[in-house]
Amino acid sequence: MSLQATTSQTVGPYLHIGLTWLIIEDLAPQGAAGERVSIAGRVIDGDGKPVNDALVEIWQADADGKYGKKGFRGFGRSATDDKGAFGFRTIKPGRVAGPGGKLQAPHIAVNVFMRGLLKQLVTRIYFPDEPANTQVGALALVPAERRATLVAKKVAGKSSALKWDVVLQGRDETVFFDC
Repeated sequence: MSLQATTSQTVGPYLHIGLTWLIIEDLAPQGAAGERVSIAGRVIDGDGKPVNDALVEIWQADADGKYGKKGFRGFGRSATDDKGAFGFRTIKPGRVAGPGGKLQAPHIAVNVFMRGLLKQLVTRIYFPDEPANTQVGALALVPAERRATLVAKKVAGKSSALKWDVVLQGRDETVFFDC
């Protein structure tokens, strides 16, 4: 009996071999309502090195806070390159109801798949300068000193560009949620 990992026991390194047809980096077609944004980042391991075979998957509501609305995809995938980089072009989502019906801050749900993981990592992207970030919701439950790992940063000189990295371990480790 062999105790070696099989393909059913780990996520990769198969992302760049046969799954590139699943890549969807542009979520908002022309004419989709809402504030257009681009989000770029990197997946970085505990040693600060890029993860070149990860898959970043996102889900989000449209600008009105609705899921599955015609004319807006709301779902995307981006594979990291040799520098660990990924990116999406989308719109800023509206607020959606959370537990108890209270509106959550605008956010994008994120799953990260990569080699060596038996289960994906689950996190969120929040938007900078968003007043709702300090109100009730998942972000408000995260200790104040760790919240910055979930909030994208503005890119200087580019009004609609955001930067958000996934740091897998270490001092600036991204907050991941148990699901």
